[in-house]
Amino acid sequence: MRREPTSATRTCDASNLYPVPGYRFIVESVIERLETGMSVDDGPAWVAPDACTLPTAEQPLRVAEFDELFRTAVTWVDRRDATTLRLGLAPGAEVAARAADLAVRESDCCAFFTFTLAVSGARVHLEVTVPEMYTEVLDGLAARVAAGARS
Repeated sequence: MRREPTSATRTCDASNLYPVPGYRFIVESVIERLETGMSVDDGPAWVAPDACTLPTAEQPLRVAEFDELFRTAVTWVDRRDATTLRLGLAPGAEVAARAADLAVRESDCCAFFTFTLAVSGARVHLEVTVPEMYTEVLDGLAARVAAGARS
């Protein structure tokens, strides 16, 4: 069972706590961020809301898988609107398969996401949509995509 952070936690000055407005705090080690090519100042962490059923211990592993996809395969990003993010992916069956596998597994634990993978000729697109109440989650995802593109 998850517990809401207390006001004392919200003002904590520990360097490994990252607040995300409207959601919980996630503890990430500075070492993990540096190992994945992110600095500690790369913006908010992508934090799973209460609707996510993925066990807490597995969440950093899933985030790392998405980060790897973003870092190695994303060729362009289009934020259509507050609820839609489109990603151009490097062409190829392996990239499409990785994206599809991640989309299926993420949909299992976070049913609010809708992933649409389109392959047309040499083009591969992944569209991610969320209901309006989850736009902050999509904001976090978009920030991770941008961080991956910088590394």
